[in-house]
Amino acid sequence: MALTLDAPFVSTQWLADRLGDDDLVVVDATVVYVSTPQGSGPVSGLDAYLVDGHVPGAVFADLLETFSDPDGRHGYARPSLEAVSRAAQELGIHDGSTVVVYDTALGQWAARLWWVLRAAGVERVAVLDGGLTAWRAEERPLQTGLEGAATTEPLTLAERPGAWADRDEVAAVVEGTVQATLVCALSPRDFAGAGGAIGHIPGSANLPFGSVVDRETKRFATHDALERRAGEQGRVIVYCHAAVAAAGLALALVASGADDVAVYDGSLNEWAADPEAPLAKLDASPVG
Repeated sequence: MALTLDAPFVSTQWLADRLGDDDLVVVDATVVYVSTPQGSGPVSGLDAYLVDGHVPGAVFADLLETFSDPDGRHGYARPSLEAVSRAAQELGIHDGSTVVVYDTALGQWAARLWWVLRAAGVERVAVLDGGLTAWRAEERPLQTGLEGAATTEPLTLAERPGAWADRDEVAAVVEGTVQATLVCALSPRDFAGAGGAIGHIPGSANLPFGSVVDRETKRFATHDALERRAGEQGRVIVYCHAAVAAAGLALALVASGADDVAVYDGSLNEWAADPEAPLAKLDASPVG
């Protein structure tokens, strides 16, 4: 019998109690930021997974390559359903699997993979609350080296309706021809357009992803603004720069009871690339 999930998060104890179950697939989705003389940016967390250690039995998912569309028009563009199917089966995911994803950051990368899998029709997928930070803090066992668990067992996927929003839908919301609430997951400073930031899509509310995570423990942290937003009726479309922090906020909203949440996959990377698309700052009128 497949393992069941009651929420989009699982605790470290839940995971520890079920390690080794034949139907459990644990996935390390770590991405790390590095600084070089040429600049800074995200790179695969594979080296950290191999050398620094991971949850025993966890396989590694490359979000920058395998679980993104390399031909996409913007960073981290979601892969096709066929690409998700291939990549998921390479991780050992099949119709009977229960999947638990984690990372070493604030959970946004794990949330991104959670959203990609969930949107593709993987029903039993959750994020480890606190990620590897919480696992390490509790002095739970770690393993080094590469784990492989490709499967030939069937994986039946189908796009979850409404999981993704595109530019046309967001534009229609801005124009008032489609009813939905736009929520920006960026920091208040970026949302305001301070310090040279581009601001936000007009009409958006601001609910920063950083406000729904305890930065010390990396665990989910609810608060009144999140609960109010999750309890509102109607569709909520979340975005950020590259739909990574937005996925983290989407996870928090779903965990808080919201039932019609979409991630704008192009987010501001796509929106701001269009010179005709309006942008707003808190200290100025919309531009564009």
